[in-house]
Amino acid sequence: MNSFIQAHMSKVTGYISGWDRLRFRGTIRMLANVAGLWCFLRSTGRGLLKDFGRHAEELSQETRNRSLAVAEAAGRPVVHLQSPHVCKEEVAREIQKRDGVQEGLICVLTAVEPCWSFNIKSNKAAGKLELVHAYRKCQHLYHYLQHPEFGFMHVRLQTWLPFNQFVMVNGREWLGRQMDREGIQYLRRENCFAWVSDVERAQALLQEQVDFNWTKALGELGAQVNPAWESLREYNRVGYYWSLEESEWASDVMFKDQGELTRLYGRLLHHGIEGLGSKDVLRFLGRPVKRGIEPHLLAEVVSDLKHRPEGIRIKHRVGANSVKMYNKQGTVLRVETTLNNMRDFKAPEMKDGQVVWRAMRKGVSDITRRAELSDASNQRYLEAMAAVESPLGLTELVA
Repeated sequence: MNSFIQAHMSKVTGYISGWDRLRFRGTIRMLANVAGLWCFLRSTGRGLLKDFGRHAEELSQETRNRSLAVAEAAGRPVVHLQSPHVCKEEVAREIQKRDGVQEGLICVLTAVEPCWSFNIKSNKAAGKLELVHAYRKCQHLYHYLQHPEFGFMHVRLQTWLPFNQFVMVNGREWLGRQMDREGIQYLRRENCFAWVSDVERAQALLQEQVDFNWTKALGELGAQVNPAWESLREYNRVGYYWSLEESEWASDVMFKDQGELTRLYGRLLHHGIEGLGSKDVLRFLGRPVKRGIEPHLLAEVVSDLKHRPEGIRIKHRVGANSVKMYNKQGTVLRVETTLNNMRDFKAPEMKDGQVVWRAMRKGVSDITRRAELSDASNQRYLEAMAAVESPLGLTELVA
């Protein structure tokens, strides 16, 4: 058992650790690079670069129309958002509450947003047109769903080449539905659980999320949101490739009393900002430090505090990866590891009957290893916080 949990056993009701927010990316690999897109255009009879704009518009229009037809067939509204400052989740939840949607598509929100795509550039030196990567804007479609497995979630579709998709899943929302099915009682406050009647079983359900068949589920969601791609599959037998673009793994210590956590939390923050150095942060996030900091390390190591309406959070960052701690809803101490750059880690692979360690990928095939690394990061952080003693009141000191 983690030494932090042992030290505060009498003050907590339980501890759970698992996925929080997951952001998956669906990529049609043939369309994700210049050479592949060029081959696709030629195979579909659209090989003249001077006509690229018209062909791309045709594909975009078909993708947009068929995706919006899903909402029309389900009798759900399509809402066009004019401002980037509008909170899409709030709009979707208001529609869900208004219409009483218990399952299925809630609505489709549309917004013009920037994205990576392609364009035609004139190469005057070579005297020809070239297909190049370009940062541009296009319409994105947000399909908000009350999914039978994941609960409230959404899928974002880029309606211009290369038609990327992004799937957002909330692990705690998912856990709530799992516990509902099994009759486990709990007290939920926003995106965390302050109390769970069967902590051991809840943890087992979180492990089921790690072992979930992501390829099948994401493939079904991708086909539902972008049905137009199926009509072009004859030119590219491979469908969407799914990767985990960003993951958050949250470890929650559920305290019995808000006062206990409040008295302890200030000391935890003080220790985190003054007692933990760069080597500690690197160690938390799985970087080797036994012989000192790696001489070739290019990432910046940063620790900072941020005041939020509900309290203060402390965050330690190594490049694009981070581990942070904050108090949620008064009685929950959360430690959370966020991973974006997986090249900092290694994953095992069988090769010629032997296990070899290679750089990790973002693909869903490495999601189990990603969970292991994230949980280990949180455990190391909590172990470091076990050195902080609980403040004692005068009565307790006298006793």
